[in-house]
Amino acid sequence: MEDFKDNPYFELFCKQQENQFYIGNRDYKARIAVLDALHKAIAVTYREAIQLALQKDLGKPVLETELTEIYAIIGDIKHAKTYLHRWMRKQKVATPIALLGSRSHICYEPKGVCLIISPWNFPFNLTFGPLISAIAAGNTVVIKPSEMTPHASALMAKIIESIFPEDEVAVVQGEVEASTALLALPFHHIFFTGSPQVGKIVMKAAAKHLSSVTLELGGKSPTIVDKSANLSRAAKKIMWAKFLNCGQICVSPDYVLVDASVKSEFIAACKTWLQHFYDNQPKASSSYGRIVTEKHFDRLQTYLDNAKRLGATFETGGETDRASKYMAPTLISDLKPEALLLEEEIFGPILPIVSYERLDMALAYINAKPRPLALYIYSENKTTTRKIIQNTRAGGTCINNSVLHYANHNLPFGGVNHSGIGKSHGFYGFQAFSNARSVMTQYSFGMTEFLFPPYTGIKERLARFTIKWF
Repeated sequence: MEDFKDNPYFELFCKQQENQFYIGNRDYKARIAVLDALHKAIAVTYREAIQLALQKDLGKPVLETELTEIYAIIGDIKHAKTYLHRWMRKQKVATPIALLGSRSHICYEPKGVCLIISPWNFPFNLTFGPLISAIAAGNTVVIKPSEMTPHASALMAKIIESIFPEDEVAVVQGEVEASTALLALPFHHIFFTGSPQVGKIVMKAAAKHLSSVTLELGGKSPTIVDKSANLSRAAKKIMWAKFLNCGQICVSPDYVLVDASVKSEFIAACKTWLQHFYDNQPKASSSYGRIVTEKHFDRLQTYLDNAKRLGATFETGGETDRASKYMAPTLISDLKPEALLLEEEIFGPILPIVSYERLDMALAYINAKPRPLALYIYSENKTTTRKIIQNTRAGGTCINNSVLHYANHNLPFGGVNHSGIGKSHGFYGFQAFSNARSVMTQYSFGMTEFLFPPYTGIKERLARFTIKWF
């Protein structure tokens, strides 16, 4: 540990390391008591403060905060409380007859001291969601929230300090330097939510200590709309999912692949629903948010400028105001293949629409890119749906809907390869923060003892018999 004596967070790490077995040996009732305290803080004590913090940081509407932040956290807590006793029970497994005289089981034990690095787009949801899993699994936790949402991060620190001693759960605020210092420490598990680029940095740092990781990343999540789809319903759901949180969602539809024969009708339906959601002036709508920082606004503006230079068609939107970090809901078609919008993850309120002539062309287009966090299918044709699922790979999929698979606690959430490593939510989150420890108990004489040295001829025959029949 001498290597870490100059690390500003080493003392905090040591406190949690010393406390890890006390926390880890709590029974399920004690863990539920902690979850109850967190529930009360989110649902009652700090509810209005959470709404205000997200309004200041992201211009997030109150109802959107309720649905995507507060309700999501409360749902996670209730689910964990309902099933925690079952998750913590030892899981009996079969023992082969060759090991007669023994029994086997699996117990889920805490990994130990964990680091959660959370993003800015859903600060509370994507911080407290992993925290709930870590608490349920019996870990101590250090949280590093995003510096891009300072009001939310400061409030999260206040909430955590009101419930936990720092040797159990603590929040570290700061810029990139804080994250770098934390990643230098030998955490037992690191849970990171963010971009694939930063995910690679996290994984490299974890490799130095062989720390396990859960990486919730992102990428370009495609949406396929075929000619059999109910275009109005598809447009309604896609417009909602895309422009929720001003498009700043890891599972947001990143681009749409629509059958060329229904492209015009689909775009018209999208415009109709955008007008219904945000009127003709989204800037004045209380239902529409803002870009998180000027840096992110400038990145998105670069994408728009690039599309204009390449002669793309702006079907609707395109208006921007840097001073207020406003960017209108924007639909763009006729993009050149080299357009930045088709190469980079957008993470903003811009939706490229690409047409295809044959389904195989759409599948080839998707498979030429890294595997996405989500893939959405809008089709009334079961054969088409089955073909798409069988011939693509993605972290998760919704059929005739978007984003909502995230809300089902019984489904594992996470990416694959470029879009993430590991799963979260419900039991899968509990699993991520646990070590599945195998335990075998010998309760009587074991047959394998007949095969101990010296290796005589009869033992060789017995070994061959055992291999053949057991």
